[in-house]
Amino acid sequence: MTSFSLPPTVSDPENVPSPNSVEGGVYLTWENLWVTVSDGKKGGSRSILEDLTGYARTGEVLAIMGPSGCGKSTLLDALAVIEPDLKEVIYVTIVLQCPSKNISASRIYFFAPPQLQSSQSGSILVNGRKQTLAYGTSAYVTQDDTLLTTLTVGEAVYYSAQLQLPDSMSKSEKKERAEMTIKEIGLQDSINTRIGGWGVKGISGGQKRRVSICLEILTHPKLLFLDEPTSGLDSAASYYVMSRIARPDFRHGRTVVTSIHQPSSEVFALFDNLCLLSSGRTVYFGPARAANEFFSRNGFPCPSLQNPSDHFLKTINKDFEESYKVINDIEQGIGEQKTKEEVINILVKAYKSSDSCQQVQAQVAEISRQGNDQALHKSRNHAGFLNQCLVLTRRSYVNMSRDLGYYWMRLGVYIMVSLALGSIFYNFGFSNSSIQDRGSMLMFVASFLTFMSIGGFPSFVEDMKVYGRERLNGHYGTTAFVVGNTLSSVPYLLLISLIPGSIAYYLAGLQKGYEHFIYFALVLFACMMLVESIMMIVASLVPNFLMGIIAGAGIQGLFILAGGFFRLPDNLPNILWRYPLYYVSFNRYAYQGMYKNEFEGLTFPMDQSGGPATISGEEILSKKWQVEMAYSKWVDLAILVAMIGFYRFMFLIIIKITEKVMPRIKAFISRPPKQTSQVMANPSPTPSYRFTFICSKDVP
Repeated sequence: MTSFSLPPTVSDPENVPSPNSVEGGVYLTWENLWVTVSDGKKGGSRSILEDLTGYARTGEVLAIMGPSGCGKSTLLDALAVIEPDLKEVIYVTIVLQCPSKNISASRIYFFAPPQLQSSQSGSILVNGRKQTLAYGTSAYVTQDDTLLTTLTVGEAVYYSAQLQLPDSMSKSEKKERAEMTIKEIGLQDSINTRIGGWGVKGISGGQKRRVSICLEILTHPKLLFLDEPTSGLDSAASYYVMSRIARPDFRHGRTVVTSIHQPSSEVFALFDNLCLLSSGRTVYFGPARAANEFFSRNGFPCPSLQNPSDHFLKTINKDFEESYKVINDIEQGIGEQKTKEEVINILVKAYKSSDSCQQVQAQVAEISRQGNDQALHKSRNHAGFLNQCLVLTRRSYVNMSRDLGYYWMRLGVYIMVSLALGSIFYNFGFSNSSIQDRGSMLMFVASFLTFMSIGGFPSFVEDMKVYGRERLNGHYGTTAFVVGNTLSSVPYLLLISLIPGSIAYYLAGLQKGYEHFIYFALVLFACMMLVESIMMIVASLVPNFLMGIIAGAGIQGLFILAGGFFRLPDNLPNILWRYPLYYVSFNRYAYQGMYKNEFEGLTFPMDQSGGPATISGEEILSKKWQVEMAYSKWVDLAILVAMIGFYRFMFLIIIKITEKVMPRIKAFISRPPKQTSQVMANPSPTPSYRFTFICSKDVP
């Protein structure tokens, strides 16, 4: 286990400049933001977000709050389109609107962002401009803590630093960055503790959440998105997580936007600004400390000794319909009963006509006028491809060595099955009956012994989840992930091939000679690698591990049936079974390669009188097993190796298609109907023009 130590220095919060003095920060604004989705009816749609306007400033924490289903995560995802690996746009409609003259332009197609299958309109600007951020300038922390549970906190952060930070930094500099980031987030006491997971004790839930944040701030992003960082945590753990984020030295030079469901009063006091949503509409946007006054002024005062956030959510949550008393006279407590829908409408209208709304509009306009892209064009690079492959191989190897369910438990099961196989076929000799015994034993090894490789599917699904989280922020490329996972599994598969393979081989008394055993072990290795490759493809298409195991078992069952043992090749039905399954089944080449390796050069006695006394192994291969003798056993092995490469390449292509092509197809299918004209109310007497961007997206 790698040990980490931390430097004694620590930032002094008192010396941190005020947010207004921060240079090179990121200011995020959004104006007239709408997000709609299809309601399943022809041409119909419903709004998820309705005409939202707001901003996020450097050095401040903006909290997006509201009841379940109000659009918190949708707004966060819409704002996070500017992330480097989420910035592709497929379907964009640019509309030039002049309300007084009833003018509307046509649509233009680009690439679409992959995170929302919806239509989005409005403007989202960075420092007053429509632009994308350089790599490492922004980061998105998802709600789920998808981490490699076998690694320690220090190892997880250090491996991530090697992947995210450029090759121009030395290993010592990367390790120092990792250690300082761990200290910044308050995890120095758990640096050598394993993260832990199912069946393995590790760090607490709050610490896991801080590890997730720690991994994304290694590049010192200037814009940080957090999707419900306190979800699933108790009040104490939630406060410790959020207090680290709200520390002056943490948010110095950094814009933090977080969605949060129901914070405690202590957590609520940490927020600078609050965006309160209900049914996709803005109920309040402004300083968090002024929200209580806004509710009181409009007839909904917060009772004494009650958490303000609880009061806000109770007031604007219409999931549980009940009447609500609107206080018209606070001193005398006089009021009238209103439904929740009426209460929400009152607050929404009150906000639109309030000074807070005007101040938000003015702040957005001010940020747009004073746009500065100094922080956006600073060149940043992550590690090179070769370094990514090496780091991912090393990390995956460590994970496999510590995860008992990945290979070690399978090794134990393989040994027990090999002992059982060797005892059943123990020393079957060279009699005529041993011909069938040898064929049956070799078929079992090539089929059912490798069939158990699907047992590692759940662990690989967890690896895919980690890959998905890390790809979200562009930590490394897809090709590097495939290469690293392939190379790291080779030593374990070789170990499984040699130990259980030797037990079964020598107990059964197969053909002597080390060259025959080496070939036997190589075919066994190739078959297990092939099964894992097939399960990788299944995992990329069926992320649910139970459905994946069923699908993988079904595929292998078809390959085994078409392999040429249960029904000889000449007897297979031509449709489907011989063409194409017999030729694409890897079991066919495994059977024939093992048969050639075992029977060539041997002779067996005949059990029929009046004929030849013996029969050669070559005759058995061609007549009994109907093996193709036009090429050697090494060609069969070469075909198996080529299949491994083909399936791994197919796995890579499927991942890339899933990331690139599928969002485009879904965006095209879900694009909004063509609009001939658009009319909007014009609050000013003079004509006004507005550009509207409508983007189709897909949820990852």
